[in-house]
Amino acid sequence: MTDIQQKPTSHWRIILAFILDFITAFAVLGYVVASFLGGKTENGFSLNGWPALVFFALMIAYFVVGKRVGGTLWKRILGVR
Repeated sequence: MTDIQQKPTSHWRIILAFILDFITAFAVLGYVVASFLGGKTENGFSLNGWPALVFFALMIAYFVVGKRVGGTLWKRILGVR
């Protein structure tokens, strides 16, 4: 019986996954919050006050839930373990 040792993930993949996760979550969650709570502009969205707090809470939840379910979207795509 052979043991398959898992190689550590490259640092560039971890950093790239975080950056892409942050950009994706910022764009998607920001637009969703702006759509529901107001804040859509002709150039995208602008969040102030309570909508901004809701947005920040959702951003934190995205990363916390992602860690608990085995990886965020881009960590899974890039194979980061």
